[in-house]
Order: sequence, then C-alpha cells, then structure tokens
Amino acid sequence: MRLADLGARVIKIERPGKGDACRQLAIKNLWLDESSLLFHTINRNKESFAADLKSKDDVEIVKRLIAKADVVTHNFRPGIMEKVGLDYASVKKLNEKIIYAEISGYGKKGPWKNKPGQDLLLQSLSGLTFTSGDKDHDPVPFGIAIADIICGTHLAQAVLAALIRRHRKGIGAFIELSLLESLLDFQFELLTTYFSSNQLPERSKHNNGHTLLSAPYGIYKTANGFISIAMVQLDKLSTALGCTELALFPQQDAFKRRDEIKKVINHHLESQPAPYWVNKLQQSGVWATEVFNWSQLKKEDAYAALEMEQIVGRGQNQFITTRCPIRINRKKLLASRAAPSLGADNEKITIELNTTA
Repeated sequence: MRLADLGARVIKIERPGKGDACRQLAIKNLWLDESSLLFHTINRNKESFAADLKSKDDVEIVKRLIAKADVVTHNFRPGIMEKVGLDYASVKKLNEKIIYAEISGYGKKGPWKNKPGQDLLLQSLSGLTFTSGDKDHDPVPFGIAIADIICGTHLAQAVLAALIRRHRKGIGAFIELSLLESLLDFQFELLTTYFSSNQLPERSKHNNGHTLLSAPYGIYKTANGFISIAMVQLDKLSTALGCTELALFPQQDAFKRRDEIKKVINHHLESQPAPYWVNKLQQSGVWATEVFNWSQLKKEDAYAALEMEQIVGRGQNQFITTRCPIRINRKKLLASRAAPSLGADNEKITIELNTTA
C-alpha cells in the first residue's frame, strides 16, 4: 500500500475464485461489495491479476510479468515459492536485476519456521505483550496489527534502498524479512537494556507508560477523564500540581520508588477534571496533555489542520480512510483509487504482455 501511495504500479497476484484471504476477513463485520472493508482499506490503488500458481500455464504468465517488473514481493511460508518455481534463484534467471522481497513469520530457519505468522501470535512470542499494562496485569497486546504494520514499513524501506542501489550500480537484490525480526527491532531499546543488565523489563505497578522510564511518566485518571504526563523533574511537577507530598521524594528516587510516587500523583489528580490539570501543567512548562478517543480528536482544530482523511472507492462503495502521512514538495500523497475486484485487470495486463512481447 505504501509503495502504491508513493507512485508504484502494484499488481496483486490472487488465486482465482476466492482471491486474497483478506477479502473475506471482515473487521466489525463491515463490507464493501463482495470484499471486506479491511481489504479495501489496505489495497487501494492496486491492480488484481487472478492466477492459479498450481497451473503451469498461469505460472508462465506470472513469469512473463516478473520479467518486466522492478520488484516482486511475497509472504508465503518457506518452501512454497520453490515448489512453484518462483523462488529468487528461479526469478533471477528471468530478470537479472529484479528486487525480490519476501516476508516470513519467523525466518526461514529454526524450529519455528513453519509456525503461522499471525500478528497476535508474534506479539505473544516476541515479549511485546509484557511492555504494556501495569505490573500486576496479565500480558497486554497492542490494539492493532503492529507486527504486520512494522514489517510492511521495513519492506518498503528495503525496497526503496534496493531501487536506489540498482540505479547506481545496476544490480538487483534479494530482501528477506520476518515479522518476528521486525518486532524485535521494534523493541530495540528494551532489548539492549536487557542484554546489558540480564534483567527483564519491569512494568510500573501503577500508570505504566514505559518500562525504562521513571515517575511520573504515564497516564493518570482525574476526576473526569485522563491525562498523560511525560518526563519532568519531581520538584517541578510538585510545584505545578501544588502537591506538597510529592516534594518529599528526591529526584534520584524517581525510578526506584516510581510506584510510590505515581500512587501519590494518582490520589492528588482525583480532585479535579482533566482540563484543569492540563492547563496548570502546561502553564508551568510540564509536558502533559488530555487523553483523547477518536471522537474527541476529530473535534480538534489541530486534527483538521493535518487533513489526514481521504475518500477512497467508487460509486456507493466509497469510504473515508487515512491518507499516506508523507508530504513531498508540500503536497499530500492522495490515492483515491478503489481496491480492485478479483481479476479486474487480467484482460488489460494480458493485452499489455502480448503487445509488448
């Protein structure tokens, strides 16, 4: 999706009949035409070519496409592309300068190589679920498919780097990524600390915001709503809040005694609503803000100024989604073209192949 946002022509190779499994993976049971809203959300601005990789004739057509392509990506389990003759070694014979990128769940070696590469499972195995929530909470997963998103971002970075290298040196590239490696990289701060100390990260008992940071860092409940407080010296926070009890804690104890400190802050903040505290803290130069849900965020002028929404689709199948967050030469990158119906571009692409053969 991101490469398409940036101007790439992206052709999805989908199996005939059912297509990409994501077409039937509905979120909140939301659909547009015969495919899920989720599919439409992440497949804007792409083309669809239906091909059966178990058919020799269809594989030959795919090979003709690859011969003209700049980049090939896939996320089959290890060994599948070798079986159909579309592994890197085979593809390189068709297109010497091809950039070939593959994503697996856990890498191509080791006892986990054939495990299903599903986001929640990766979060669970990578240790990530022990970074959110408080100390006494059970493991807490991210509320989004963070492994998929981060690994997709890494793939886009790698492909763009390989394209630049090919432009300069005239050579292709074989790019390998895995969801697990991307999630481990995502936790590089925490893991580096663990490697150095051999101690597991410990979540705060109260208001955990980051396992490595001292009090007051975290989210706090007020008399009405929540606020977040970032890094700040305890004496400055004590003055800003008018909390004399907080002034009894020396700054050097901000990490060691963070649970005690956060408990004091919690109790003090219960007396007034969120806007009251945010106003006092910001006037004192403390990094703090209210905690919004999406409905509250959409009412803010600051959100409107970003112009992050765009309409995608056609006819009655239009929906609002977010745009690419990148601006180039002060212009937003908008992609309003709807996700393709299954095999929608077979005829066009076949004509192109036959015309330019």
